[in-house]
Amino acid sequence: MQLSDYLAQAAQLEQDARALLDGLDPAMRLDDAKGRLNALKDARVGELQGALRSLAPEDRRDAGVAFNRLKTAIQDALDAFAARQAAAAGHGPALDLTMPARHTWRGAVHPVTAVIDEICAIFRELGFTVALGPEAESEWYNFQSLNFPSDHPAMDVHDTLYLAGQDGAAPGESVLLRTHTSPVQVRTLQRYAPPVRVVIPGMVYRRDFFDASHAPAFAQLEGLAVDEGISFVDLKATLAEFARRFFGKTKTRFRPSFFPFTEPSAEMDVQCQVCGGSGCATCKHTGWSEILGSGMVHPAVLEAAGLDSERYTGWAFGMGPARIAQQRHGVPDIRSFYDSDVRFLEQFAVPSRGEG
Repeated sequence: MQLSDYLAQAAQLEQDARALLDGLDPAMRLDDAKGRLNALKDARVGELQGALRSLAPEDRRDAGVAFNRLKTAIQDALDAFAARQAAAAGHGPALDLTMPARHTWRGAVHPVTAVIDEICAIFRELGFTVALGPEAESEWYNFQSLNFPSDHPAMDVHDTLYLAGQDGAAPGESVLLRTHTSPVQVRTLQRYAPPVRVVIPGMVYRRDFFDASHAPAFAQLEGLAVDEGISFVDLKATLAEFARRFFGKTKTRFRPSFFPFTEPSAEMDVQCQVCGGSGCATCKHTGWSEILGSGMVHPAVLEAAGLDSERYTGWAFGMGPARIAQQRHGVPDIRSFYDSDVRFLEQFAVPSRGEG
């Protein structure tokens, strides 16, 4: 193809595009007009673009300028058609009454956050206050002060997310994303003299599988009560009262367990709220769902916080609010809370804290 022929075809295509848009009724929907224009462009503009390769190298620059001018002219013609539509309507852009209405979004509290708020409110009525702490912790606060042995599996890099180059860390001391909110227990006991009664909500991080009941980053909530004369009876009575207030009439049970920072230790289960106790994947077909681990604070933890373990005793518990929310709403897969699917989350939406 000669350059003169190429320029002539580009000019003719520009005229045809303008003629097409000029001949359309301004009442036509803009999308329909674009569709007709695209049909013309697909059939001829693409062919003209491919013809650039058949030109002599010295002619391609002038042909490219003409091709770009053609594309600009077509867009200008489309803009002019849209302006004619607005003028014909008499005001602003054309209004398409056949389009569906836009969905009105309303901010709401995430179901897991709502559960945290509710749990804190229940324990506040029982005389507890809220305590917070840093998410990047030293090994001493996260493990050693909580009576973890130096060879404990949780300290392995395959189970824990370690950080590098953190300011404020002691020489040779590793810093990690906390694997539980328990370090705040020690920090609280170092700062305040007993009696101490706190609940500790916050995010924790573990190298964990993302399955129906686990997540690598999740919210956790712990509780701590330290005073003179506290016993396991206080622990069981308090947690049973919490379960009654939160779940209503439901069955609970305590099972012996082991945690480095409590002795004796127990896990608390509630009847699975998803299947009603008949057995399902969420409760591993047992009919029971573990909601928290608990126990009497180990004397070594009290000593690490600077307290006399002969004078003071205490109990502590830790729970995953997402798993509590899973039981509350009967959701079989905990990952649904983290998928950011608004269609799912809005089923459990409650007004945000600023409303009302």
